[in-house]
Amino acid sequence: MATIARPVPIALRLQGKVALITGGASGIGEETAKTFVAHGAKVIIADIQDAAGEKLARELGGPDTARFIHCDVSQEEDVAAAVDLSVSAYGGLHVMFNNAGVLVPGCPLEETSMVEFDRSYGVLLKGAVMGVKHAARVMKPMQTGSIITTASVAAHIAGPSMAYTTLKHALLGLTRYAAWELRDFNIRANTISPGAICTPIMKDVPKFFLEQMQASSFFPKMKTSVSHKIAGPDSIANAALFLASDDSAYVSGEDLAVDGSHMLQPGDPLINAYKLSVAASKSALI
Repeated sequence: MATIARPVPIALRLQGKVALITGGASGIGEETAKTFVAHGAKVIIADIQDAAGEKLARELGGPDTARFIHCDVSQEEDVAAAVDLSVSAYGGLHVMFNNAGVLVPGCPLEETSMVEFDRSYGVLLKGAVMGVKHAARVMKPMQTGSIITTASVAAHIAGPSMAYTTLKHALLGLTRYAAWELRDFNIRANTISPGAICTPIMKDVPKFFLEQMQASSFFPKMKTSVSHKIAGPDSIANAALFLASDDSAYVSGEDLAVDGSHMLQPGDPLINAYKLSVAASKSALI
């Protein structure tokens, strides 16, 4: 009986690709940079954390494999320079990961600080818009590319911060438009919506919220630390790997939720803990 030939699994899923990761010096960005390099990519780490970014670039092999550039994503010249570095250093840009984030204070609508809103807008939305803009500038002539943006479960439900919820919702619209306009150039655009992810930014999360997460973990049988009860940044890095690689060649304009299914039911204890944290501390989790 004839056998059906199956493709040989490719260990290096990003071999020959160049990726730019904003917010790449720590947390999700750091883990994604490590994952991408492990799969054969060359990486530009763009962040405002200079020491951490330079250290990570060295750990990943130095200039032949990874480079760091200071990048405040709210400043267009910084974003443009990071994209240009990918071309001058490695010959192009195949993957753009808009991942830079910021903690957004939560408060009642009437107490909204427009200064804080503008700051959040600059990083969360304007930064992503400029990332898409300059990635498209380089990717269109190459006739290939994958643009990935970190959204949030707050892009689907009402989170504890108006600014965070509004701006994360907007990222879905940005991505869908980009997917539509860029499709004829073989450029894909997708978002990833993380739930609660254990990253260094957790140190700024209210203790009340962390205690609630411990009490209502999606993995109730795991009785160790918070970091073992909620997902680690590798969960998002692996999702980004899929969207960056040719494994997702026919996926565009989509949002990939990586949240352990928490947002599927309004009464989910983790979501309730997320909302209750506002009343306790008036601050929000990114």
